[in-house]
Amino acid sequence: MSSNVTLSAATRQNLLSLQDTAALTSTTQNRLSTGKKVSSALDNPVNFFTAASLSSRSGDLGNLLDGISNGIQTIQAANQGITSIQKLVDQAKSITSQALATQITTSGTASTAFSAAASTVSFYVNGEAKTATLATTDSIDTAITKLNTAAGAAIYSKDTTGTKLVLNASSDIEFKDTGSQTALGFSSGTAAVTNYYGTGNDKVGKSSELTVTGVDTRASLAQQYNSLLTQIDQLAKDASYNGVNLLSSDATSNKLHISFNEKDTSSLDIQGVDVTSAGLNLSAVLGTAGSVPVATAANRGNFLLDADIKSTANVLSSATDSLRAKSSSFGSNLSVVQNRQDFSKHLINVLDTGAANLTDADLNEEAANSQALTTRQSLGISALSLANQAQQGILKLLQ
Repeated sequence: MSSNVTLSAATRQNLLSLQDTAALTSTTQNRLSTGKKVSSALDNPVNFFTAASLSSRSGDLGNLLDGISNGIQTIQAANQGITSIQKLVDQAKSITSQALATQITTSGTASTAFSAAASTVSFYVNGEAKTATLATTDSIDTAITKLNTAAGAAIYSKDTTGTKLVLNASSDIEFKDTGSQTALGFSSGTAAVTNYYGTGNDKVGKSSELTVTGVDTRASLAQQYNSLLTQIDQLAKDASYNGVNLLSSDATSNKLHISFNEKDTSSLDIQGVDVTSAGLNLSAVLGTAGSVPVATAANRGNFLLDADIKSTANVLSSATDSLRAKSSSFGSNLSVVQNRQDFSKHLINVLDTGAANLTDADLNEEAANSQALTTRQSLGISALSLANQAQQGILKLLQ
């Protein structure tokens, strides 16, 4: 058997008001504890799913920021590599300047007096073959004229006695054979070298009376130059970041792709450049491996010829211009990527703020609501007590 409790209308109204206040208090407390005014789709479907979409895109862009950051570091690594390679090129320029400043001379006086004889004198001026045909009737003056005509310069003269030949040249003078030396009164050289200046171009060691300066110095500078080219190649190879090298000649690793949005519809492709010695058109100065030429006319290398040194210097100047252009291109791309990085960061902030505006609770407002609801609850309890006072009066009459 059930029994019903009869409440007055005023009591029921106050009770409903207290229940509403309790529900509002629960909602406010939940917002204060979670910081969210929309915690699920049940609270506000439109705001909930819109905020979720904004947050999802923000997360995608945040993931792309790592790739953008890696891209920036890759470009900076390449730019630093170019800067360092430019320093090596500058050192190479300094070497060519030293080589040009190093004068090559060949000088000396024959040990015996000139004696006319029918002979063919074969010699080289800086590796270029020269030939003079002497007759038995030639005087020393006639021989000097023929020799200088063949040499293309006045490098032969006679000593103060007028009987011996004097060689004084601003170049490296080599003789093809001992007969050419002795025909002019110089002593025989030794250690003949076959194909010294290329196929069929032999030479013998210098006569003891002749002194050559500058050739070894220039050869040493050429070795230093070649060493710098090796360093350029190694530096270009090492200028990589996270497996990407924008300075290598390897096409598979010589490209950088940076995505700026989650669908990859906005991106930047940076094609690498070849700044190895070959990519800069810098060729090693040819020389010898021991006494064996490594290429045709190899011993005309080693910076022996001023023209070769000047040509090398011109190529180095072109390499400098190329490096500056490539550095400028990387700098421009770096500015673009950094700008997109800043844009992405600000866009992420906009998206997060938009999502928060749709779902986050105003904690100051909710705290004020909590205080107001506490007061409202207290007043509701007092009102409920007043509503019950009439029934309490009847109770007193029954006592």
